[in-house]
Amino acid sequence: MVVPLLWALMYACAFMSVMLFAERVYMAIVIVLVKLLRIKRYTKYKLDSMRQEMEAAESHPMVLVQIPMFNEKEVYRLSIGAACAMSWPSNKMIVQVLDDSTDPVIKEMVEYECQSWASKGVNVEYEFRNSRSGYKAGALREGLEKNYAKDCDFVAIFDADFQPDPDYLWRTIPFLLTNPELALVQARWKFVNADECLLTRLQEMSLDYHFSVEQEVGSSTYSFFGFNGTAGVWRMQALVDAGGWKDRTTVEDMDLAVRASLRGWKFVFVGDLAVKNELPSTFKAYRFQQHRWSCGPANLFRKMLKEIICCKRVSAWKKFHVIYDFFFVRKIVAHFVAFFFYCVIIPACVLLPDVHLPKFIAVYIPSATTVLNAICTPRSFHLIIFWILFENVMAMHRAKATIIGLLEANRVYEWIVTAKLGNASRNKNSSRSHRRSRCRIVESRVHLMEVLMGLFLLYCTIYDIMFGRDLFYVYLFAQSMAFFVVGFGYVGVYVSN
Repeated sequence: MVVPLLWALMYACAFMSVMLFAERVYMAIVIVLVKLLRIKRYTKYKLDSMRQEMEAAESHPMVLVQIPMFNEKEVYRLSIGAACAMSWPSNKMIVQVLDDSTDPVIKEMVEYECQSWASKGVNVEYEFRNSRSGYKAGALREGLEKNYAKDCDFVAIFDADFQPDPDYLWRTIPFLLTNPELALVQARWKFVNADECLLTRLQEMSLDYHFSVEQEVGSSTYSFFGFNGTAGVWRMQALVDAGGWKDRTTVEDMDLAVRASLRGWKFVFVGDLAVKNELPSTFKAYRFQQHRWSCGPANLFRKMLKEIICCKRVSAWKKFHVIYDFFFVRKIVAHFVAFFFYCVIIPACVLLPDVHLPKFIAVYIPSATTVLNAICTPRSFHLIIFWILFENVMAMHRAKATIIGLLEANRVYEWIVTAKLGNASRNKNSSRSHRRSRCRIVESRVHLMEVLMGLFLLYCTIYDIMFGRDLFYVYLFAQSMAFFVVGFGYVGVYVSN
C-alpha cells in the first residue's frame, strides 16, 4: 500500500521540481538577454531632461511620504530622519508618520522626533491610532484619508527600518511624470547588517536573487511584479483606481499590486537604486516574517484566482504569467518541493528500496536550480551548501504556512511585526570581540518540529549507511544536522533582555 503511494508522490514532486527548474532557466535567459542587450526598462527613460524641466518651471508634484510603524524603538529615528532629509521642496513634500505603538513611552519618543523635525521646517504629520485595525494596510488607508493627503499626486512608502538616500525622490518621481501609464516605481533593498551573522548572510543570498532576477524579469517582460511593501512610490490615481489598501490578507502590498495590474497599470523596477534597511537577525523574527510572506501569497492566490482569470483588461499571456509564474510556481511549488521532496520523499525512498529515485531528479536538477539562485550573490557563493540546508529547514515553515493560506486555516491572518535591532546605528568602531559576544548563537528554547525532523533524517542516514546502495546518506546526514542546529536554537544572534 505504501510503495504505490510513494511512487505517485515521487512523480508529483519530480514534476514540480522540473517546473521550478524550467522557471529558473526561463528567468536566467531573460536576465542574460536584458543585460547583454542593455534593454532594462528603467534605462529607457530620459530622467535628466525631466528633472531639468521641473527645476526650471518649479513644477514639482506634491509627494506624501508614509512611514508606518509599531513599537519601533530601535529604528524610528533612522527612518524619520532619512525621510525628512530627502532633497525635495519642503512645500511639496509631507512626511506622514503612522504610529500604531502600544507602548506609551515609544509613542512619546516618536512624537517628539516628529516635532523636532517640524521645528526645522519639515512638513511632518504625526498620526496615532488607538486601534491597530487592519494592521499596516489599515494605517496606510487611514493615512490617505487625511485632508492634506488628498492633494498629493504621489505617495512614497518606507517601513520603519528603511533609510532612503537624499536623492531618492529625484530618482523615482521622474519615471512617473514621464509615463502616465506607470503606477509604481520600486527600488531594491540594501542590507546594512548582512554581515551580522550567518543567518543574515543566507537571507541576503535569497533576497538578492529576488531583486536581481525576479523583479527585473517581471519589470522587463510584463511590467508587473510584486510590490515589496516599502521603498516604492505609487501614483495616487492608480492606488485609488485599484481600490486602495485592503486588509483581507497579510500581504496587502502584493494584493494592491495585483489589483492595479489587472486594471492595466504598469510597474518599473529600478535596479540601480537601493534603499538601506535591516534584515531580521534573530531566528524567531525571521520565522514569523517567513510565515507571513508564505501564508499571505497563498491566501491571496485563493481569493484572486477567479478575478484574474475573468479579467478582460490584460492579455492572456500576462494572466498566465501572474497565475503560473508569479503565484503557483514561486509561491506554492517552490515551498512544497523544498520540503516535501528533499526532506520527506527522498528519505522515504531510502527506507523503501522498491522505489528507485533517479539521480537526474534527485541530484542534477536541484543542483542546477541552486546554482541559478545563488549566483546572484558572488561574495557568498562559498556558503551555498549552508544556504541549501537552511532553505530546506525553512521550507518546512513555508510549506506549512502555504497550506494554511490555501485552506484559510488557523493563523492565516496572523500579523507579527518583524523585530528590528537597529543594527544600522551600531558603533562601527566596536571591537570584534564585542560583536562576537552580541552574535552568540543561543536561543531561549528548543524548536520541537525541527528536532523531530532531524531525528527522522538521522534515522534515514543510519539506515542508508547500513543497507543503502546510493550515497544519499551524505546529504541526509548534513540535512539532519541543519535541522538540529536550528532546532536547538544555534542560529541567529543572541539578544539579552
